[in-house]
Amino acid sequence: MNIRNNPGWIFLLITIGFFFPISSFASTAGETLDLTQHWVGYSAIAIFAFAYLLVMAEEFMHLRKSKPVILAAGLIWILVAYVYAQHGDTHTAEIAIRHNILEYSELFLFLLVAMTYINAMEERLVFDKLKSWLVSKGFTLRQLFWITGIIAFFLSPIADNLTTALLMCAVVMSVGGDNKKFILLACINIVVAANAGGAFSPFGDITTLMVWQKGLIDFWTFFSLFIPSVVNFVVPAAIMSFAVSTDKPDVKDEAVEMKKGAMVIVGLFVLTIITAVSFHNFMHLPPVAGMMTGLSYLMFYAFYLKKSGHSQKKVFLSQAEDNSVSAHSDTQFDDTYEIFNKVKRAEWDTLFFFYGVILCVGGLGLIGYLAMASEFMYIDLGPTTANIMVGVLSAIVDNIPVMFAILTMNPEMSQGQWLLATLTAGVGGSMLSIGSAAGVALMGQARGYYTFFGHLKWLPVIALGYVASIYAHFWVNAALF
Repeated sequence: MNIRNNPGWIFLLITIGFFFPISSFASTAGETLDLTQHWVGYSAIAIFAFAYLLVMAEEFMHLRKSKPVILAAGLIWILVAYVYAQHGDTHTAEIAIRHNILEYSELFLFLLVAMTYINAMEERLVFDKLKSWLVSKGFTLRQLFWITGIIAFFLSPIADNLTTALLMCAVVMSVGGDNKKFILLACINIVVAANAGGAFSPFGDITTLMVWQKGLIDFWTFFSLFIPSVVNFVVPAAIMSFAVSTDKPDVKDEAVEMKKGAMVIVGLFVLTIITAVSFHNFMHLPPVAGMMTGLSYLMFYAFYLKKSGHSQKKVFLSQAEDNSVSAHSDTQFDDTYEIFNKVKRAEWDTLFFFYGVILCVGGLGLIGYLAMASEFMYIDLGPTTANIMVGVLSAIVDNIPVMFAILTMNPEMSQGQWLLATLTAGVGGSMLSIGSAAGVALMGQARGYYTFFGHLKWLPVIALGYVASIYAHFWVNAALF
């Protein structure tokens, strides 16, 4: 799930607008208006740019990132609807925004189910158990560097890359102590691995999910990116590992036992994923319908956990008048397990952030800026250059608006090129610490150890992995171009 906080994408559109002008503003009712050189177009760009500046300053202002983009979305669509109404057209803007809301609603419900399952597994101590096991095994620092990276790579396609990165960072912080160098290198490795792992799975990243739900790439074709993703992770990891000590850390063994039903919930999550894939592949229904069906599995099991609490026994200590202490058992009426508490704990700020971004980009698309960008990138530069640029942009700009813009442009491309865009959008954010949700989160979790400039020192190594993964894609998936 990747949140990059920088308005560079907006400035790119402005630059394109200056150097590649389109015909002047003119239209009749019922047609799409070209507003790229109209005051409404310039105002929309300025609104979106200012909103993203506020998003970028979230860490300093403590203003939730969803607030400015939701306001920006509303203002942009007010401007668009006003101009269309002035031309006697009260339907085009309405149809366009309804289409964007439909796309968002599918993404929203899909992510809500996934987040609910993740929260349920966290509450049952599934991830704490994994952390405890890793810490207690007595691995060397270099072994832990590789183990946390490999687990991040294979866990992120199932869980989101943000949760995966936070879990592995907790392990690194537990064993690293005051070893700043190890924590820095391990965190960089985790960010790269989590983003690379998410790139070859429809569930691993928001961008891959968007492409899959759009129907441009079928479920199994995504796994063609497995080898390029491995290359993207292994190349920088292999180089950085030489800088990691082989010392064995001195850590405490803290045993953690999972709560009742933990592994059942893990199994239900896997069954939910299978249901979503089956809905899409065999019944040609939106994957979100399968995910919502899978949510019902968890709801019924949560009902069972809630009711089964009545049969559990709890031991109490009581003190008599003579100060003697005795133990007795009584029924524990533990009926507090409520599934909607897990829904409530979803990342609502992130979900609403996606709403604002998708509607802002949709509004800019109706204005005409996406058509300008599409012509410049995919016709003038060519799809290969354009898709490689997508990864570079994703290191600066949130990959959600970048990928949504590409999907809205819908350029004519081969399967290989769509996979290239998916790969670069997913792994490009690894080049900067602010380039992905995983990186931003780890800068907060490992504050003082994992920093922007610490990550920046290893940019050439990470960029080498980025380039190598692109070459691997062209080599392994040549038949798809």
